[in-house]
Amino acid sequence: MKKLASTIIALAALFASHAAEISPENEAATVPFKKIENKAFKPGEKLVYRLTYGFMDAGEATLTVDETDKEVRGRKLWRVRGIGKTISAFEWFYKVNDRYESYVDAEGLFPWLFVRRVDEGGYIINQDYTFYQHQNKVDNGAGKKFDVPHMVQDMISSFYYARTLDYSKAKVGDKFLVNIFLDDELYPTSIKFLGKEIIKTRTGKYRCLKFAPVVQEGRVFNSEEDLTVWITDDGNKIPIMAKANLKVGSMKMHLVSWDGLSNAMAEVK
Repeated sequence: MKKLASTIIALAALFASHAAEISPENEAATVPFKKIENKAFKPGEKLVYRLTYGFMDAGEATLTVDETDKEVRGRKLWRVRGIGKTISAFEWFYKVNDRYESYVDAEGLFPWLFVRRVDEGGYIINQDYTFYQHQNKVDNGAGKKFDVPHMVQDMISSFYYARTLDYSKAKVGDKFLVNIFLDDELYPTSIKFLGKEIIKTRTGKYRCLKFAPVVQEGRVFNSEEDLTVWITDDGNKIPIMAKANLKVGSMKMHLVSWDGLSNAMAEVK
């Protein structure tokens, strides 16, 4: 069950005080930032997911979007946050307390700062990345900088950026690429469109788009398509359910509650 809650937050493949530490150098941008058309989410949105391992509810993740009074290079920032934890009935077996936070450009929807705090049964990760997006570089907070693609994403900002992509003309087999920087490495991550389905969850039936994120074979999953994600076929494009076949057992993530959506859900009455 290692990386339990981070798996939830990553599907879909931390602290305000750190925002004051953002101080990108005053150099001209190498490439102009484009404005991303975003009608999928807005500040005030809250999504709550449950993770089921086998037949047991094992974890919960809460994702939120908030406005801030922070700016970088005159650009307004939103804070997107993910909190993952095991639920009380499962903590006797394996306790998880994970927090992820990204300060993203409100217009370009790319990160300027990413903070990761992971505590999973004593397995600890502390990361503080500063994104110098105007220089196409990332500082890992430990004295090392990395060259990255323009408007690269972090682990949690990618969740929101992917919701702004246009899937309206997607054909089965089409792939959508998102560049993610994580653990001092660049991960060119793609999601493959598998078609449309109506799925049933604990909260009802929904029209969905079905995807298979291409994952790293041989680590947690048996093959690169052992993870399937369904997102709502509406203006929100919310990952509403995901199923993962692991080397040992299987996991399912499902959306159990939401608030502050920008659009009506694609519910089938």
